[in-house]
Amino acid sequence: MVAPSMDGYLLRAEEISAGYGKMEILHGVSLAVRPGEMVSVIGPNGAGKSTAFKTIVGLLLPKSGRILFDGREITGLRPDQVLRLGLAYVPQGRIVFPQMTVLENLEMGAYVERDPARVREACERVYALFPILAERRAQKAGTMSGGEQQMVAVARALMTRPKLILLDEPSLGLSPKFVTLIFEKLSEMKRAGYTMMVVEQNAAKALSVADRGYVLELGRNRFEGAGQALLADPEVKRLYLGG
Repeated sequence: MVAPSMDGYLLRAEEISAGYGKMEILHGVSLAVRPGEMVSVIGPNGAGKSTAFKTIVGLLLPKSGRILFDGREITGLRPDQVLRLGLAYVPQGRIVFPQMTVLENLEMGAYVERDPARVREACERVYALFPILAERRAQKAGTMSGGEQQMVAVARALMTRPKLILLDEPSLGLSPKFVTLIFEKLSEMKRAGYTMMVVEQNAAKALSVADRGYVLELGRNRFEGAGQALLADPEVKRLYLGG
C-alpha cells in the first residue's frame, strides 16, 4: 500500500460518519494530531466525542470517511491491530483489573511484548512518571482510590510505548485533588514527548493544557483552533465554558 500523504499529521480522521445500529452519531467529523501535540476534544454530552475515539481505534466501524495513522490507512482495522501499530486507547471509567496487582495490570498492558527485559524497562519508565504506582506495585488495583485507578489505566496504556494515546474523559468522576493531578500528569507526559488526544468534559482545563482543540456539537465539527485561542473565543466561552 502506498502511504497516504499525511501533511505532517500522525493521525487524520477524515469526514467520519458512525454510530450504533441505525442511530448515526457522527456526521462527517474530522480530527487530526501532529507528532508531539496534545489535542483536546470538547463539547456537550451527546456531541459524539467518545464515539469518535471508538471509531478511530476500531471499536466501531465508520459508515463513511477514512482514518489515516502514521502513513497508512487504518479504517476498519480491529482494535488489537491498531494497538500493534502504536495507537493506544484509555477508555472512560477507570477500567482496571480489580483482582490483579498494579504490576499485573501494567504487565497486561504489555501483552504484545514478548521480551521480559523490555517489559521491565517499560515498568520503570511508567514508574518514573507515576511514582505512587511504584510504591503500590503489589497492591490490588480494586482497592485503590478512583484517581489512583485512573493512573493505573493511563500507565497501562503507556507500556507499549505508543506513538499516540487517546484518553477518553481521564478526569471523569475524580475528586478535585485528583483532577488537578491527572492534568499535571498529562502535561508531564507531553513534556516527555508523548502525543495525545484527550476527550474531556472539563473543557476550560482541557483547552488550557492543549496545543489545539476541537469543539464537537451534535456529531459535527463546530470550532477548532489553538487551545488558548479557543479559551479566549467569546462564542466558545458563552456556549461551552460557562461564560
